[in-house]
Order: sequence, then structure tokens, then C-alpha cells
Amino acid sequence: MDDIITLDYGSGGKKTARLIDELLVPAFSNPALEALGDGAIMDGGEKLAFSTDSFVVNPLFFPGGDIGKLSVCGTVNDLAVCGAEPKYLSCAFIIEEGLPLKELARVVQSMRDAARRAGVQIVTGDTKVVEKGRGDKLYINTAGIGFLKYPGLSPKNIRAGDAVIVSGTVGDHGTAVMLARSGMMEGELKSDCAALNGLCEAILGTGAAVRVLRDPTRGGVATTLNEFVEGTELGIVLEEEKIPVRPQVKAACAMLGLEPLYCANEGKLLAVVDAGDADRVLDAMRESEEGRDAALIGYVSAEVPGRLVMETSFGGKRILQKLTGAQLPRIC
Repeated sequence: MDDIITLDYGSGGKKTARLIDELLVPAFSNPALEALGDGAIMDGGEKLAFSTDSFVVNPLFFPGGDIGKLSVCGTVNDLAVCGAEPKYLSCAFIIEEGLPLKELARVVQSMRDAARRAGVQIVTGDTKVVEKGRGDKLYINTAGIGFLKYPGLSPKNIRAGDAVIVSGTVGDHGTAVMLARSGMMEGELKSDCAALNGLCEAILGTGAAVRVLRDPTRGGVATTLNEFVEGTELGIVLEEEKIPVRPQVKAACAMLGLEPLYCANEGKLLAVVDAGDADRVLDAMRESEEGRDAALIGYVSAEVPGRLVMETSFGGKRILQKLTGAQLPRIC
């Protein structure tokens, strides 16, 4: 193959076939994909969860991950927090003419590794090439199917007194991508990009009364928690000093006037559970790599209906609303 992607690779002809046969099929090898039909035929379950997402992150490669890993983990996580066991993914590449083939190969290998770690198969896909200047290197869409194991998770289940738990430090992904894009700071901070299906299984497998799970991606923790309670008779109270935030994230956000609770996460989840089950859930989460820094950060309250309120470390209170505007575009 050539060193760079040319328009011929999107023609549907010989070069398209070479790209599929020599790069994509070997990387994602499985019987459903190797049939190379217009769709994949797989075994199914009684109830399915289905999700799709598109990824346009800039830069393509950032500390802790890349667009390929992100595209797999993002869709796996959307299925997992629905209470499903993720099984099958599709993958569509929109490639800009001129992308170095070695960069595409690096992304593909990253997707392969992420899929293997998550225990899912990429079973069908598509490639398109657009003219130079009509894209920005590479966009990826992934869709996923999972078998529903734990039905009924919903914000509608939330009750006053419930515990609010986060699986680890907040704002890592958004801050890492921001710093990689700007070149202003370099250090040990990495994106938290990770598949959370194992963590979700650990939580739900405890038998605890789990009301809802959600991965707080764009808009961050504050926006997601607002979505849980807006328009209801319940609110959420957070305790600022209990929210885990890395010092590097605090420093970067302070410098740029940002709030970590609005920064994107790609390897964290929020869980609202019955208060009596909180310790059991936390113990289960902390046994996994993805949940080792899990913390109880607040509770559901009928005293602040429809609102997210922060109890600050200085003894005051402030209201946290949903994110307005684009804090950082093209974050995932």
C-alpha cells in the first residue's frame, strides 16, 4: 500500500479492497467480519441495548489514548451503563486524503487492543475518503450492540437519601486533550480513556439497589448530575472536599478559568445507589483498576428540588448548572 491515503482508497475498487484486506480485517479478525457482507450475522439475546457515537477528537493522539481507543471505549461504556453486556461493534472511518497510512494503522491497532481488553468484537464497518482540506485527518463512527443483563436503570428510580458515587478523579480526559492541543503544559496527566464494562458488572453484580449509572463525558460530572434531577422534585447535594480531582487538573483548570466538574471524562462513571448499599458498591469498585479511586461525593435531597448544589470547602453553597457553551470543542 501507499505511504499516505489517497482518494483511490475510497473508490470502492482495488485500493479500498487492499485497505480492508491488508489492514482492517487482520486487525479485527473474527468470523462475522471475515464474511465481508453488507451486514454481520451474530448470535443474539432476548433484549438488546444499541448505541452509536461519532468521534472527532483533535489531536488524534493524546496522552493516555487516541481516537481509536476512544471510539471503542466510548461505545462500550454507553452500553455498559445501560446495564448491558457489550458484544459487537461496527466501525466507520471517514479519512482525509493525505493521512499517513502509518497513522491509520496505529489507530486501527489501538482499536484492536481496546476491543480485546473490553471483550467485544468489531464485526462490520465502512471506509470513506474525502478530498484534502474537506476533513481533518480522521473521523470515526462506532455503533454497538449489547445483551441487556440488568434492566431498569434510570434516573426515574432516584430516591431522597440515595448516595452519589463517582468512580475516580474527574476531568482527566478533557484536561489532557486540552493540554495536548495547546502545548502549554506537559507532565504526567493522561486521559482516563478506558472501557468500563467490567466495572459496571462489578457494581451491578453486588445485588445492590443501583438506581442509575452514567458515564459523564462531554459536559462533565456537573452536567450529567443536572440531567438526573432537572424538572423533578429531587435535587443533588455535592460535598466539594470529597470530589477527587488530580492536582494537575486543578492547576490547569485554574489557569484557564475552567471548572473540573464540567471537563469531559472518558473512563469514569457516576452511580446513584441506595445509601445502605454505598459501602458495598464502593468496595466492589475499588477492587478494579478503573474504580480504585471511587468516592462517595454527595446525596440526593428533596430540599433542593431540580437543582445540583455544591457545599464548598469554605462552608458555603453554590448552584451548579448544566454546561453552557462549548468549554472545549472536539473533545471526543
